[in-house]
Amino acid sequence: MSKQINVALIGNPNTGKTSVFNSLTGLNQKVGNYPGITVEKKEGICKLPRGVKAHIIDLPGTYSLNASSLDENVVIELLLNKNDKDFPDVAVVVSDVENLKRNLLLYTQIKDLKIPTILVINMSDRMAYKGIQLDIAYLEKELQTKIALVSTRKNKGIDQLKELITNYKELSTEPCLNASEIDKEYFDKLRKAFPNQLLYKLWLVITQDVNFGKIDRNEIDAINSFKTKGKADLKRLQQKETIKRYQFINNTLKKGQTIDLKSAKDLRIKLDRILTHKVWGYLIFAVILLTIFQAIYDWSSVPMDFIDSAFASLSEWTKNVMPEGAFTSLIAEGIIPGLGGIVIFIPQIAFLFLFISVLEETGYMSRVVFLMDRIMRRFGLSGKSVVPLISGTACAIPAIMATRNIESWKERLITILVTPFTTCSARLPVYLIIISLVIPEGRFFGLSYQALTLMLLYLIGFGAAIISAWILNKILKIKSKTFFVVEMPNYKLPLFKNVALTVLEKTKSFVFGAGKIILAISIVLWFLASYGSGDDFNNAEEIITTQFASENLSSEELQQKISSHQLEHSFIGIAGHAIEPAIRPLGYDWKIGIAIVSSFAAREVFVGTLATIYSVGSDEEETIKNRMAGEVNPILGGPLFNFASGISLLLFYAFAMQCMSTLAVVKRETNSWKWPMYQLVIMSAFAYVVALIAYQVLK
Repeated sequence: MSKQINVALIGNPNTGKTSVFNSLTGLNQKVGNYPGITVEKKEGICKLPRGVKAHIIDLPGTYSLNASSLDENVVIELLLNKNDKDFPDVAVVVSDVENLKRNLLLYTQIKDLKIPTILVINMSDRMAYKGIQLDIAYLEKELQTKIALVSTRKNKGIDQLKELITNYKELSTEPCLNASEIDKEYFDKLRKAFPNQLLYKLWLVITQDVNFGKIDRNEIDAINSFKTKGKADLKRLQQKETIKRYQFINNTLKKGQTIDLKSAKDLRIKLDRILTHKVWGYLIFAVILLTIFQAIYDWSSVPMDFIDSAFASLSEWTKNVMPEGAFTSLIAEGIIPGLGGIVIFIPQIAFLFLFISVLEETGYMSRVVFLMDRIMRRFGLSGKSVVPLISGTACAIPAIMATRNIESWKERLITILVTPFTTCSARLPVYLIIISLVIPEGRFFGLSYQALTLMLLYLIGFGAAIISAWILNKILKIKSKTFFVVEMPNYKLPLFKNVALTVLEKTKSFVFGAGKIILAISIVLWFLASYGSGDDFNNAEEIITTQFASENLSSEELQQKISSHQLEHSFIGIAGHAIEPAIRPLGYDWKIGIAIVSSFAAREVFVGTLATIYSVGSDEEETIKNRMAGEVNPILGGPLFNFASGISLLLFYAFAMQCMSTLAVVKRETNSWKWPMYQLVIMSAFAYVVALIAYQVLK
C-alpha cells in the first residue's frame, strides 16, 4: 500500500464536486491544463489512513459518458485509457442528495467499465430539510458499491470517504445491470470479435466522436471498423441504453429513497420569481454589481496605500544599503518598482474574485445566465455565452476555454471573438490607477464617482461585446440552431473554505502569471532606460550643468534634471519619441507610449512599465501614483494625466486587444491565425479611434 493511488473525482455539474475536492486536498492542489488541450485540470494530494497518499484528479463536470462537449471528452478519454499515468485506481462519483436519480446515470455507466467505484452522496445536511430518507444498506447492495454520506458544509463523512478510498481493493467491480440486453445479438457479435476487451469500452469507442489520442490507434481503428450500424441506429441504441439505466435507477430508488414532500420547506421558487423577474431581476443584478465595485474601492484603499509606500521605501532602502552600481540600480529601479506596480493591486483583485466566488457558490450566477439569455438571443448569442462573458471579468483565457460547452460553432466563434471586450482583471490595475488620478473624489447617492466610473467601464466592455456579437451575427454566414438549457442549482450559503481557496488560487495565478512577464519586461525596460548611445546621453551631466549654470539649482534638483535628460535620450527614450507622433493626438507622451507598446504582452504591464520608467535615476522616496500625478504635459502644460487624457487612456484599454496569451488561445480554439489577427487589428484600431475622439472632444 506504499504506492500513491490515483483517484478520479467524477460527477454532474453542481453536485458539490469542488467542495469534496477541497475537503480532501486542502491547500495541496494545483491547477493546469490537460496535455495538448486548453481544458482546466485540477489535481491535489490527499493523505489517507495508514500512510497512504492519493493523487486526486477533479475531472470536468459531465452528465453522462455520452459526450456532447470537449470537457466531457476529457472524462471519457481518461476512463478508457489504462496506459494514461492518471488512469484512476478508484473512481469517486459525487452525487447531490436532491438529484440522486439523475446523478446515478453517470454512476451506472462508470460501473460498466469495471473500475472500483465509490458513490458519494453530498449535501446530506439538507436531507431533513427536504424530507429525504435513504436506506444506505439497500442502496449499497443494489448499486454494488460503498456509499459515503457527506456534508462538506458540516465537515461530515470526509473521514469515512478517505477510509473507503484506502480500502478501494475491497470494492466490487461488477456492473449494476446488463446494458447489452438492449440488442443482444449485436453485443454478442461485438464480444466475440474482441474477446479480450471490456464490452462497454467497445460500445463507447463506437458511439463517441472522441479523439482517443493516447489509446492504441490500431486498436481504435479495429473497433471502429465494427460500425455495422448507421448513425441513426446507434443513436436509437444509445437512447434505449439510457431508458434501461433509468428503469434500473427508478426501481432501486423506489425502495432505497423516500421523500416526504410535505416536510420540504422550499423558498427557491419564491426567490427565483424575484431574481429572474424581467424587471426586478436586472435591477437586483445592477445593485449587486454597484455594491461590488464600491466595496472594491472602499475596502482595499488602506492595504493598497500601505503596499504602495512599502515598495517605495524598499526601493530607497535598497539604494542606501547596497553598494552603488548597475546591479543595485537594476534591483532598486527595475525589479522592485516593476513588481510593486502589480502587487499593489492584489487587494482589489482578491476582492473581485471573492465576490465572483460568492455569487457562484450561492447559485445566483446560474440565475444571471438564465436572466441574460433573454437579451443574448437578440444578438446572435445563447445564454451559455454569458458564462464566458462573465468569467471574462477574471481572465479572457479560461473564459474562451469555457466556450467549449456551446454546441453551435457559430455561437461559439462569436463568443470567442467578443469575450476579450469584457473587462478582465488584467485591465483592473490600469483602470484603478488612472481613475484615482483623473476622477475626482465625491459621492453620488452614497456611491463614489470612482466606483461609478469603474462600473461604467465594465458596462462599456460588456456593451461592446454585445454589439460586436450582433454585427458578427449579421456578417458570418454560418447556419446553426441550438436550444438553451441551464441547470438552476439550489440556493446555499457559500462555504468559507471554498471561497477562500478560490480567491487564493485565482489571485496567486494572476500575480505569478503577470509577475513573470512583468519581471522580464522590467529588466529589459530598466536596461533600455539606463543606457543609451550618442553624445546627448553620454554627456548628459556636462550638457545640463552648462544649460542651467545661470540658475541656482541645488545638487538634488541638478541630479534630477540630469537623470531626466539621460532617460529622454536613452534607448527607451529614442523609441518613445519615435512613436510619439502617432500617440500625441490621443494626449499621451513618449513614456505612456512605451507603456502602451510593452502592455501588448499583457495589459497589467502598463503600470509596471511606468513604475520602472519613473524610478530610473530618481533618488526620492515617492510612490508611483505621486510620480504619475506630477508628470507635466510638455506641450500644453498642466498635468499630463488630466481628465481628457485619462478618459482617452481608459477607453483605449477598454477596447484594445492587448494580450498575447489570449491571442494564442484564440488560435488554438479556432485552429486558425485568421481570427486572432482580425481581433488584434480591428480591436486595436477601434480603440485608437475612440481614444482619439474622446481626447479631442474633452481637451
